[in-house]
Amino acid sequence: SLVANLSAANCYKSAHLKKPENWALAVEKAKYLYIAGFFLTVSPESIQLVAEHAAAKNKVFMMNLSAPFICEFFRDVQEKALPYMDYVFGNETEARTFSKVHGWETDNVEEIALKISQWPKASGTHKRITVITQGADPVVVAEDGKVKKFPVILLPKEKLVDTNGAGDAFVGGFLSQLVQEKPIEECVRAGCYAANVIIQRSGCTYPEKPSFN
Repeated sequence: SLVANLSAANCYKSAHLKKPENWALAVEKAKYLYIAGFFLTVSPESIQLVAEHAAAKNKVFMMNLSAPFICEFFRDVQEKALPYMDYVFGNETEARTFSKVHGWETDNVEEIALKISQWPKASGTHKRITVITQGADPVVVAEDGKVKKFPVILLPKEKLVDTNGAGDAFVGGFLSQLVQEKPIEECVRAGCYAANVIIQRSGCTYPEKPSFN
């Protein structure tokens, strides 16, 4: 069972972020800034502060669609943050919900990824890259008006234990290579590796040492 009690996380205020010591550590010192879309339900103001800072300082700002209900019920604040996003992550269900909410009348994940990547940007320093996972189907990456597909690591059904955390694991793996300025192929490969590991274990757990190289 899952008890979705956000507890203290639901009480976050932008005043905390604005404290000089917090801002210096969490924002000023960072070159890459990633925020989960779920945070749109808590403090959109904090997201905007970070997003605008990233645009002003030519940093990389990234977000996740996170869940279909975010695209549906937090559409306005998501749209406000979207122009600042240099990378948008999501899965096929979230992408299709985003498409439906915006009246695009398409369920084609490649087409949706392309449309999201071409959404107007607040800063021209970085292009927007959209990365959509599709479970066992290839990862869709849209950039520069083109779509690339990357195969995932196929797993026999009997080895699939728990898909919780697969999306977050993918993003974690992806970002581990992005911050090292590796090409997109390597970022996706690491994302697929991390997701593959986590779905073979119960809960969001990892073996002590990774075998990725």
